[in-house]
Amino acid sequence: SMGECSAYSSADGASVQRFSCPRPGDAAAAVYCCGFNDVKYCCDDPNSFYPYEYGYMWWLSVGALVGLSIAAVILLAFLISVCVLCYLFFSTKPSRPDNGLPLRAPGKFPAGEQVRSSPHQSLDVNCWVLRQ
Repeated sequence: SMGECSAYSSADGASVQRFSCPRPGDAAAAVYCCGFNDVKYCCDDPNSFYPYEYGYMWWLSVGALVGLSIAAVILLAFLISVCVLCYLFFSTKPSRPDNGLPLRAPGKFPAGEQVRSSPHQSLDVNCWVLRQ
C-alpha cells in the first residue's frame, strides 16, 4: 500500500515494526510498500506486494524447477533411445547392397511394373535426418 508498511514477523521469527516509505536511504520514488507477508520493503511499483509468504513462493519455484528437470530428463532419454535404435538399425542391416527386388513367382506381375521400394527405405531417411 502507498507509504506505509504494516508491522510483520519475518521468516526467521523476528518482529519488524511498521514503517513509512520511503525510508532513509531509499530512492525518493520508493513510496510503495512491496514484498510479502514476511518480507517487506519500499519500492516504486504499486503492484509489487504479494499477500502471501516469501518462503511459500520459494518452495513453489523449487517445485517448478524439479518438475521441469524431470521433464527435461525424460525428453533427453527419449532422444537418446531414438538415436540408439537408429544406430542398431544401421549396424544390424545386411552389408550386401539391397537391390530392392522382392522374390516372386515369374510372370506374376506384368513387365515394366514399378518395383516397390523396400519397407526399410522410409526409416532410413528418418534416421539419416536425425544423424545430421
